[in-house]
Order: sequence, then C-alpha cells, then structure tokens
Amino acid sequence: MTVGQIKLTDGILLGPMAGVTDHAFRQLCVEFGAEYTFSEMISAKALYYEQKTRKGPLRTAPLAQTFDSDRPFGVQLFGNDPAFFAEAARRIESGDYLGFQGKIPDSLDINMGCPVAKVTSNGEGSALLKDPLLCGRIVESVKKATRLPVSAKIRIGWDRAHINAKEIGHILEQSGADFITVHGRTRDELYRPGVSRDVIGEVCSSVSVPVVANGDIWNASDAISMLRETGAAAVMIARGALGNPWIFRSVKKALRGETFVPPSPEEKISVALSHLRALIDLKGETVGTAEGRKHMAWYTKGFKNSAECRSRMMQAGTYEEMKDALEALLESNK
Repeated sequence: MTVGQIKLTDGILLGPMAGVTDHAFRQLCVEFGAEYTFSEMISAKALYYEQKTRKGPLRTAPLAQTFDSDRPFGVQLFGNDPAFFAEAARRIESGDYLGFQGKIPDSLDINMGCPVAKVTSNGEGSALLKDPLLCGRIVESVKKATRLPVSAKIRIGWDRAHINAKEIGHILEQSGADFITVHGRTRDELYRPGVSRDVIGEVCSSVSVPVVANGDIWNASDAISMLRETGAAAVMIARGALGNPWIFRSVKKALRGETFVPPSPEEKISVALSHLRALIDLKGETVGTAEGRKHMAWYTKGFKNSAECRSRMMQAGTYEEMKDALEALLESNK
C-alpha cells in the first residue's frame, strides 16, 4: 500500500483514538512496528475558531502537532461543514496551525465513523454516513485545499437497515480520496463483538484505491484472517493496541512467517513505565500521571492482584508513586 510517496511494507496502521493516540503512544507503537499513525480526532471548526480568535491557551491545535519520531503521521479531522474542513486543511499544510512554523503531517484523514452521541448529535462522525453526497463534498473540499494525501475512515452504515459502505466508498473515490478505512460495524453496533468482514470486502472489490480494514483485531491471527477474507490492502489496529503495543510486532512477524515471543511480565512493566515517562515529558507530571492511569491499567490486565494495583494507581499523583505500585505488582506476580 502506498500513501502519497510513502510505501508501507506490511500495511499495519495504528488507528486514531480520542484521548489515546497522542505523541507518546504513537511513538511507542512505531517502535513496535506500526507503519502509520494518526492523531486523536480534531474538530475542524474548533481549529478554525481557535486560530481566528487566538484567545487563551491553544487546546485544539497542539493535537495536530507533528513529530518525526512517529511518522508517517496523519491528522484526523471531524466536523460536517466542507468549508471548515478546507480551512483546517489549509492551515495544517501551512505549518502555522500551532502559532509557529511547525512540521507538516503526511496526510489528512476525515472522521466519518465516530459513533459517540455527542459527536453524531451534531451531524458529525458516523452521522455523515446518512448523507453520502455530503461525505463526497467534504473529501473534495479538502482535496482542493491541500496537496497532502486525503483519506476517510467510515463505518459500514448508520444501522443494519442502512448499510451503504459500498456506495460511500465509490463516492469517496470519485471525490479524490487516496485511501479508505472501513470499520466493520454500523454506528448502532458501537463496539459490540463481531464485525462484517463481508461488507469490508465489498468495498475492497468496488474501488480502485487502497482499503484499510478495521475492527476486532486483537492478535496476529485476527489481522491475517482479516486481510485474507476482505482482500484489504492493510489493517488498522486500535483498541487491540491498548496496553499491548506488542501486537504490531506480532502481526509483522506473522506476515513474514516468523515466530513471535510474547513479552515477559518484566518487559510489560518496563514498557509501561517508559510510556508513563514519555507522557510526563510531553504533558508535565500532573497531567501526564493522570492520563497515564488508564494506560497503566491496560498494561496490567491479566496480572494477579491487578485490582489492588489499579486502586493504588488511581491515587498516585507522581511518576514515583505509579512506579512503586507497578513494581509491587510485578513482585507479587513472581
């Protein structure tokens, strides 16, 4: 699969996740084999007004900041107005979206799949699937505003009575999308177990641009079977990477017919602490520690006495306190 001038060797992407895929997490996943990463979803409208007013500290624009260590990197935008999308695209490509000349991402992605009510109630995210022509206009507006590759992430439909991923895929291709990611659930299905790989396959067979398959990829076997059953050019892993960046390494090795050795408990805790340190370096100890709690809980899943450890971590306010809790957990598992 090729995105712009970037050719992916194995086709293993890290999916965008709100509150998760910040620079610290993206960088870690790249170290373990992710070949493409994406920002948390960013409101095109909020980015526009934040830059226009320049009142108070920037909150939206920093989410789009680009770092060389987690490239290739795409900024994901959400909204429902083609004009705001176009303006956001222009500002991001200019490198001035942080108030200074910043680095430019490798692509822009349009969120057409977020299922949460506070997004869909505004006609954004997966609510866009109810208006296929609007989906096309949004992609077309971004393509006209930037030279960067443009992709879109969709679900298979709003609900089971309105599965229209094939139609939307065709419209997105005609509007200029460079690739399309398909999450194999409807909006109504949220994240319930089970994805419709057959619908993903229909999109793959009906468009000529690369299609990335997403949904319920928890291990290397899931990734391999997803590629085989859908004919997708690549897979996107999201929740399967929470507390488990090793999943990228395991998929890479499976694709190459190599043996993957699962991490030891010691390695899990070591990587968890490295992740926590990166969060603190990025956001400061107070915020980094607070945001790190959920990540540390994911890393400790499956350990004995993990409930007690998580309780300690919920009270921790510093790196050292988190470290003490995790090391005590490790010691109790020997």
